[in-house]
Amino acid sequence: MPADLHCDLLLTNGRYLAPDMTIAGGKSIAIRDGRILDIVDRDACPYQADTVLDSPDLLWMPGLVDGHLHTSQQLLRGRLLDEKPVIWKRVNVPFESRLDEESSRLSAQLAAIEMISCGTTGFVDAGGKYPEIYAEVYQAAGLRGRLSVMTNDNPFCPESLRASSVPEAVERLRAMKRTLTGLLKPIYSVTTPTAVSEELLRAVFEAAAEDRVPVETHMNEYASEVTDFIERCGKRPFLWLEEEGLLSAPMTAPHCIFLSQEEIEILARRQVRVIHCPFSNCGKGVPPTPQLLHAGIPVGLGTDGSAHGGLDLFREMRLFRCVINATQGVASADSHIMPAETLLSMATKGGAAALMEPGLGLLQNGAPADLIAVDAGAPHLWPTQNLVHTLVESASGSDVRHSIVNGRLLMKNRELLTIDAQRVRREAELLFEKQPWLQNWK
Repeated sequence: MPADLHCDLLLTNGRYLAPDMTIAGGKSIAIRDGRILDIVDRDACPYQADTVLDSPDLLWMPGLVDGHLHTSQQLLRGRLLDEKPVIWKRVNVPFESRLDEESSRLSAQLAAIEMISCGTTGFVDAGGKYPEIYAEVYQAAGLRGRLSVMTNDNPFCPESLRASSVPEAVERLRAMKRTLTGLLKPIYSVTTPTAVSEELLRAVFEAAAEDRVPVETHMNEYASEVTDFIERCGKRPFLWLEEEGLLSAPMTAPHCIFLSQEEIEILARRQVRVIHCPFSNCGKGVPPTPQLLHAGIPVGLGTDGSAHGGLDLFREMRLFRCVINATQGVASADSHIMPAETLLSMATKGGAAALMEPGLGLLQNGAPADLIAVDAGAPHLWPTQNLVHTLVESASGSDVRHSIVNGRLLMKNRELLTIDAQRVRREAELLFEKQPWLQNWK
């Protein structure tokens, strides 16, 4: 057989989600060297492979991308619901400050297990105490992502998370950058503009531009944070960043709930990648997403970490459609304000924009081979008159049968291939016994 007709993986006899968000059948997808080699008619497929995945019930689609994840909050599951605001100051940061290397490693392993099981193939982490440990775990698990260090110099921040100086904070980010390889790349971050000094905020954004690394920070998440920033700096957050000349590096901005028209224009001009976290944000407000999309702003979805209801982006899509319809669609009598195709694009291509990997988020020749297979024959998905609509209405992460990242199978028939889920579960249960503060802390 000619070498150019051999591939590593051949996905055949199923359907796939095309870049225009239609469902195509009768195709085979050939994968070689981490990329999609070819998509051809199944009956005329010339390729042979070491591994063939063949099922008429499968729908192949781009892997989902979690554009905003807190790895360090995985052990907080069930702790945040019904907490009074502001949760991240009162609960999240104090909790993260007490994590040690063992608990941080388990947190990353649990996150990897959950992401792979739910169809997430890529992520952007908001930064933690031990990004190097996260990198070891995620690299072994085979996920694609961007990692950062939690960067804060506010006196309220616990000492274990607080930078001793601005130069030390920037060097910590650069040291992390030097350790990352392969599918894991850096992103520089600060906690949020309202929680750090102007000096640190400026230094991190300038370092990102100098080092050609993207930058992220929580933006406009609470109305009170926006007004606090105006009181301190005299301008809304995005306007201040723009006028200070700090938006030259590619930026990812999680949340972005409370935006002025002037800020939306800045987001569009600078092509800031906006990430909405529907479940987490429901208690804070509803973002002007249709307006952002109309302005050509890249918008993706995130979970905000497992402490905010888990890492299932299918759930986030369904919830977000309900939220936007109830708050904006009903008011304008627009039942098409948040179409299923748009939501799928946000969960795939929109989130992928934050990873800055050309072609990611689309199934097309030459694109990175990050794919998942949904069992479209599951009782709650079949029969259907419109599978794209049914994915958004009824699918969940548990419907994902296979997961592939960079051409490597991470999950096959719901079996995790790169991480021992049962071992990690046992170790996590033992950890709660050894460190009771994880569940009973103040």
